[in-house]
Amino acid sequence: MHERATVFVERAREGYDFDPAVEEFPDGTKTAADAAEAVGCDVGQIASSLVFDADDSLVVSVTSGANRVNESALAAAVDAPAHAVSMAEADRIKSELGWSIGGVPPFCHDRSVPVVVDETLLEYDTVWAAAGTPQTVFPIDPDRLCEFADGEPATVAE
Repeated sequence: MHERATVFVERAREGYDFDPAVEEFPDGTKTAADAAEAVGCDVGQIASSLVFDADDSLVVSVTSGANRVNESALAAAVDAPAHAVSMAEADRIKSELGWSIGGVPPFCHDRSVPVVVDETLLEYDTVWAAAGTPQTVFPIDPDRLCEFADGEPATVAE
């Protein structure tokens, strides 16, 4: 298993008493469609962790792979001005959260950060999220994901 995925697994075990069943795909799961095809699930079950800059603070939006984030809706969910929400820079994500784009898990970040969960993920029994790299994912019940991420379900999809 990739070193970053191992870090994620160790943090999940230590912080949440959760042993994620990480699956690794050498060809990668960079897009939601790639991930859904690799694991054999609906694209809506892919829980993509996208990091935004919201009024100079980072926020993670865990969004269904079937949806795109509406930045104004995300701003409302985190009580930030709509004009002040945009995708975060890759270097900032790596330095502050410890993960690279495409591999950001919904929890186990280097520091605490607000997490907003696309409410459409709650329609599924199981969703699949990144496990620290663009090649690794793990299944999780969406309610547990919300619990571990201290995430607030919200309407953030376009």
